[in-house]
Amino acid sequence: MVGIILLGGLGFFLGYILADFLGKTGLKKKREEAKKVIEEAKKEAENIRKKAELDSKELLYKLRVNFENETKSRKKELEELEKRVIHREENLERRVEFLQKKEQEINQRAREIEILTKDLEKKSQELNAILAEEKQKLQRISSLSLEEARQLLLKRLEEDLVKEKAERLRRFEEELREEEEKKAREILSLAIQRCAVDHTQETTVSVVNLPNEDMKGRIIGREGRNIRTFEMLTGVDVIIDDTPEAVTLSGFDPIRREIAKRTLEKLVADGRIHPARIEETLEKVRKEFEKELVEEGKRVTFDLDIHNLHPEIIKLLGKLRYRTSFGQNALQHSKEVAIIMSIIASELGLDTRLAKRIGLLHDIGKGIDQQVEGTHAQLGAQLLRKYGENELIVNAAESHHEEVEFKSIYSVLALVADAISASRPGARRETLETYLKRLTTLENIANSFKGVEKSFAIQAGREIRVIVKPSEVNEEGVVILARELKKKIEEEMEYPGQIKITVIRETRVVEYAK
Repeated sequence: MVGIILLGGLGFFLGYILADFLGKTGLKKKREEAKKVIEEAKKEAENIRKKAELDSKELLYKLRVNFENETKSRKKELEELEKRVIHREENLERRVEFLQKKEQEINQRAREIEILTKDLEKKSQELNAILAEEKQKLQRISSLSLEEARQLLLKRLEEDLVKEKAERLRRFEEELREEEEKKAREILSLAIQRCAVDHTQETTVSVVNLPNEDMKGRIIGREGRNIRTFEMLTGVDVIIDDTPEAVTLSGFDPIRREIAKRTLEKLVADGRIHPARIEETLEKVRKEFEKELVEEGKRVTFDLDIHNLHPEIIKLLGKLRYRTSFGQNALQHSKEVAIIMSIIASELGLDTRLAKRIGLLHDIGKGIDQQVEGTHAQLGAQLLRKYGENELIVNAAESHHEEVEFKSIYSVLALVADAISASRPGARRETLETYLKRLTTLENIANSFKGVEKSFAIQAGREIRVIVKPSEVNEEGVVILARELKKKIEEEMEYPGQIKITVIRETRVVEYAK
């Protein structure tokens, strides 16, 4: 019995221990499971947070893009509105200016009417005086003898003959001038029509475009060594300013400037810019440019069908492509003169090939006149004589600016063709000061004559219109005034081509019906 009780107590104790062990083991597992649940919850919370951040960033990006698009749209609308406002302001300014001009014209017309009214009153008084004088003469004639009447009649007849002589002289001069102008227009229009070439205005600067702004720093180099080397070797100035993606090359010698421009373009394209590379590229460009000058000279001689020229002359012709005179390209000018001379020579029955050769070579001295002292006409004559050209060609080149005496008609043709090419509208540009000075001088000469009321220089100074006072200059005096004005302009002015003189004598009578 006691043994059974002991066994029961031992079993109970062992059961208790086993239950306690199993309870602790289950609790541990529960804790581990709870820990796993907590970690998974944390991970899920982190994922939710990250997703929320991504969603918020995406939303913020969309809002920003929409805001920028809306801002650009509003900015574009504002710019268009600003352009419309500026355009309206410009239109208003133009209208105001137009109204001011109209007001000035009206005032000027009123002054002219006032002057004409005074002239009309004066004329009326003069007419009354003439009528009274005629009445007195008629009264006197009625008591004249036969001889006295004959003398009076001869005197009147002499006055009529003087008037008729002036009218015939004026008519013959107009017919002769019209015939001369007609023939001259035929020859010159044919010449200019065949040599219609394009002219470009050369300046003393060239612009080189850059791929980006960083290239400016590479061109300058460390402590400016690259730009100093480039300027020293090429002989041109490099101007680096705020102009975006561009530098400017400045120099008076167009050939040096062109070589420098091509060298810099090659260096920029290559990307390697340092003193040794600059010197190497410059030498290569110079050799290529020399070949190009020869090719350009050969192309011109081929176009004009001129052969047997010395190689140095061909090279100098190529150099003329990079020379200008008052904005007119020297090579194009030489080609024009050659064509004009050949056409005029053909009209006059002369040697057209010789005339064309003279026209092409007349300005050859411009290819070297920057390196050697002397005028381009003298230098050109020396060159042509050195390379064995005909003496007629040498004299034409030397005398086309009237520095020496003409020795043949070809020299005169060279002078004429050179003036035609230079004076053609659009061929050359003149400085504003010279242009205004010529117009002012022309008007001052016209105003210096007695009886001139107003004068206007028009057509860029190639025509002068003179308005005379009818009370001081009669019909015969208009012819005399035009001839005297022509002589004075020829004596006191220097100008290309010719100046047309138009003298206007006009009497106006205005009445108003009310």
